[in-house]
Amino acid sequence: MATQPPKVLVPPKGTKTDYPLIDSDPHIKRVFGYARPSDYAVGGSMAAASPIAFWVMERVSPSHVGKGGFAPVMRLATAIGLLGGLHIFYQRSINRFYGFTENAREVQIDMREMVDKVKKGEPLYGTSQLSEYLQGVATRNSRFSGLFLHVIPWFNLVNHNQHGVDTAKYYQQAERELESERLAK
Repeated sequence: MATQPPKVLVPPKGTKTDYPLIDSDPHIKRVFGYARPSDYAVGGSMAAASPIAFWVMERVSPSHVGKGGFAPVMRLATAIGLLGGLHIFYQRSINRFYGFTENAREVQIDMREMVDKVKKGEPLYGTSQLSEYLQGVATRNSRFSGLFLHVIPWFNLVNHNQHGVDTAKYYQQAERELESERLAK
């Protein structure tokens, strides 16, 4: 008879940063959802840099490959630019979750989102159809994966409850808000 492997909760390694840790393993939807307009601007400009640079080089020093030779290389330069722009965009956003860069706006958004979920009685980080063991495996595979994104593009696509933060703060804030709402009535 097969037995379930033991539940193993491996705590994330603590990091000392100047800003608070929001999430050591944010879901890809949260990373894109919390992105700032400046992330879009920087990512878009980086995406445009590659094809623009290639076009300028072709104008300054023409390759003389003819009409059929320039287009495929320009498509490749555009694809490389888009991948690079996406990488920069994602990296800027996920570094705020890790607390590596200034993240006051994201801390407020996170607190509001989680407190609202507590008030509604929803699970903080969504529900998953995976067993707790497999959620732990997914967590251990993708925790702080944004630091190695330039080598292996690995994203958290699994809802789980192992995010490296004390969730009691959300419940305490929700309790304070509910109490103040009761007193206001």
